[in-house]
Amino acid sequence: MTEIFSQLFDSRAKARLIKFFMLNDKHEFSFSEVVQKNKMSAAHINRELARFEKMKMISGRVRKGRRYFHTNRDFIFYPELKSLVIKSNTMPECRSLSRIKNLGRVKLALISGVFLNHPKGRADLLIVGDELSKAKLKHLLETMEAEVGKEINYSLMNSEEFKYRTDMLDKFIMEFLEGPYEEIVCKVPNLKEIANRRK
Repeated sequence: MTEIFSQLFDSRAKARLIKFFMLNDKHEFSFSEVVQKNKMSAAHINRELARFEKMKMISGRVRKGRRYFHTNRDFIFYPELKSLVIKSNTMPECRSLSRIKNLGRVKLALISGVFLNHPKGRADLLIVGDELSKAKLKHLLETMEAEVGKEINYSLMNSEEFKYRTDMLDKFIMEFLEGPYEEIVCKVPNLKEIANRRK
C-alpha cells in the first residue's frame, strides 16, 4: 500500500493526471483526449497511464482500435484521493492565471468555483474587458483546464455590458460578488460598493 501511495505523488505531472481522473470520474476518455486535455506529451502520458492501470487506479479498454480509460472507483485509495483533490485549493497550481492580463484591455478578472474549492459558485472565472483576443482566451482556457483538471465555467463581457448589468443589480453578477472570489485583475475602483448594493 505504501508503495502505491509513494508512486502516486512523485511528480507534478502525475498529480495533474490524478486530479484529472478524480474530477472526471464519471467519464471515459480516449488516449488522445487525455493527451489533449492535460497538455502533456503522449509518451509521458502513456507511461503514467500504464502505471495507473498496473496499480488499478484506472481501467483501460480497447474499442475499434482506440484505447479508452476511466477512473476505477474500486481503487483502494479512491475515496481518500477524491476527497483530497476536491478539498485542495487549485489556485496555487494554476500558473497560467497571470496570463489573463495579456488577453487585451482587461478591466476585471475574478476567480471562484473550482479555483477556490467553492462548488456552489456561479462561475469559475469572470472576465471583463475590451478588445480581448478570443484566440488567446481559447488557448489560455485549455491550459488552465489542464492545470486544474476540469472544464472551466467562465463568463466574458465587455465594460459596457458589465456596467449595465451591475446598474441593474444583475443576479449572476451580484451572486458572484457575494460569494468567495479572488482578484487577478481589478481596475474597477468601486467593486466592493457594487457587491454591497443588494445588502
